[in-house]
Amino acid sequence: MGIYVNPNNEAFKSALRSRIYVDKSMLIDFTNSVLCTEQKYICITRPRRFGKSMAAKMLAAYYSCGCDSKDLFSNLKIAKTPNYESELNKNCVIALDIQRLRSKAIGLKQDKLLYIQKSVIEELKLVFPDCVDDKDFYLPQVLLNIYAKTGTQFIIITDEWDCFLREDKEDKELIKNYLEFLGAMYKGSESDLFLKLAYMTGILPIKQYDVQSKMNNFWEYTMLMPKPLTEFIGFTEKEVKEICDNYNIDFDETKRWYDGYDYSDVGAIYNPNSVVNAALRQTYGSYWTKTGTYESIRKAIDYDFIGLRDDIISLLSGERITVRTINFQNDLTSLKSKYDIFTLLIHLGYLAYDYNNKEVYIPNKEIAEEFGVAVEDSPRMSNIAKVLERSRNLLVETINGNADKVAETLELAHEDETSVLKYNNEESLACAINIAYYYARSDYLMVREFPSGKGFADLTLMPSKFCDKPAMIIELKVDKDAETGIKQIKEKRYHGKLKEYLNNIVLVSINYDKETKKHSCIIEQLRN
Repeated sequence: MGIYVNPNNEAFKSALRSRIYVDKSMLIDFTNSVLCTEQKYICITRPRRFGKSMAAKMLAAYYSCGCDSKDLFSNLKIAKTPNYESELNKNCVIALDIQRLRSKAIGLKQDKLLYIQKSVIEELKLVFPDCVDDKDFYLPQVLLNIYAKTGTQFIIITDEWDCFLREDKEDKELIKNYLEFLGAMYKGSESDLFLKLAYMTGILPIKQYDVQSKMNNFWEYTMLMPKPLTEFIGFTEKEVKEICDNYNIDFDETKRWYDGYDYSDVGAIYNPNSVVNAALRQTYGSYWTKTGTYESIRKAIDYDFIGLRDDIISLLSGERITVRTINFQNDLTSLKSKYDIFTLLIHLGYLAYDYNNKEVYIPNKEIAEEFGVAVEDSPRMSNIAKVLERSRNLLVETINGNADKVAETLELAHEDETSVLKYNNEESLACAINIAYYYARSDYLMVREFPSGKGFADLTLMPSKFCDKPAMIIELKVDKDAETGIKQIKEKRYHGKLKEYLNNIVLVSINYDKETKKHSCIIEQLRN
C-alpha cells in the first residue's frame, strides 16, 4: 500500500461517510467491460466540482490491491452485478492527482514532470524491488520493464490530467514535454502491454497538439459528447429529486438555480457541488461559481473577436447561439474565434450545449448571475454593463407602474444594444428588451413567446415561489400604439395559463415608432 501505487480506500471511505452520497458505482461496470480492450483508454472531462475526483477515488478503491473494499461496495449498485468480485482489489493501481503533485513539486522547487515520475518510481521500487533500479527516472520504461519481468499490468487513474495546460499554459516547453510523456505512457504497442486500463479526468479534452494527437487512442467523454457515461459524472434529475425530498428543499427552485445541462440519453444533469450546498445549507446561492473558474469567463469575453460582443448580448437576453466546436484546440492559448471562446465556456460549464441543434445557451440562474458579474467587470463589455446597471431599476419602475420611466429606459437600452443597420428590426427590439429586464431573472422565469390563451405572449415573467413580486406579461408593438398591445393581451387572454398569479399580474405594452425611434409604454394591473 502506497500513496500513488496500490493506494488504500480512505478517500472513498470519507466520501461514503458524507451526509449526501449519490451512488455512481455502476461506472465500474462500464470500466470492467473495457479492461484489456481497445476501449480501455478513457478520458472524462467535466467542469470543476462535477464529481470527477469522486469517481476517480471510487475506481481506485475498487481496483487497488492495496486495500480490502468489499464492505464499502457491498451495499452499492455494482455489488448486484454478476462480475462484481472479478476485479475487486485484484489489480496493481497507480493513482495520480496531477494538481497535487504539481503543487508539491513547486513547494519542493523541483522539476514538475520529473517529480511526478520520481514519486511513482520510488513506490514501484518497494513493490517490485527486482525490477526497478535506483537510476530509473522515466516512468513509461519502468512500467514496461516490470511487465517484461513479472507480467504485471497496471490500471492508471489520473485526476486533473490537464492541470499543466491550465496552470502553466505559457510554458510551451513544459507543455510539449508533458504531452510527449503522456504519449509514451498511453499510446503505442508497448503501452498496450503494461496497461489494463487508463482512466483520466480533467476539465479540458485532450489537446490537439498536432495533426496526429499524442493520445488519439483515447475514448473521450466530454461536455459535448458524454454518452454513454453521462449519468456517472453529475447528478441526474431523479437523484436531485431524492435529495430535495430528503432535505425538504423545493425541487422547482433547485431546478431553476442549477439545472440546464440536458442530454438525450439521461435528461437533465445538475452540478453536484451546488445541489449539495443548497441542501445542506438550506439556502440557494452561487456555490460552484466560487470555485475558481470565474476568471476564465471574464478573460474569455474580453477577446476582441468579430461577433463575440453581439452574441454575448444575445446569450444574456436568453437566446441561443449556433456554434462550431470542431476547431477548438483544447487549450487556453489557441483561441482564434468566438467559436473557440464558446466551446471553451462549454467545457468550463458556463454554457450548455444542445448537440442536436449545435447551439449554446446560459444554463441556469447560478451561471446567469456569474455571467452578469463578468460582463460588468469587462472593459470591452462596458456598453452592456451600462444596460445591466439600468436594468436594476427597470423592474422596480415596471412594478410601480411608472410607464414613462420604463419607456425612457427601454429606449436607451434599444439604442445601446442595437446597431444602426438592425435598429428597426423587430427581433432586435425583443432582444434589447430581454436584456433590459436581465436582472429580473433573479426572481423570475422569463419566457419568450409563451403559449397562453389564444396566442403567444411576447415576453412573460413568472415569479419564483420564494418572491412576492407580480407576474408580468409584456407585449411588443412596432408602428402601432401601446393601447393596441394592452387590448391584445386582454382579448387573447394571454394570462390564461397564469391562474396561480391572478390578482397579481401586471400587463405591459411597449410600442416602438420606426420613424421617430421613440418608445411608448402603458402599464396596467390586471383586474378580474
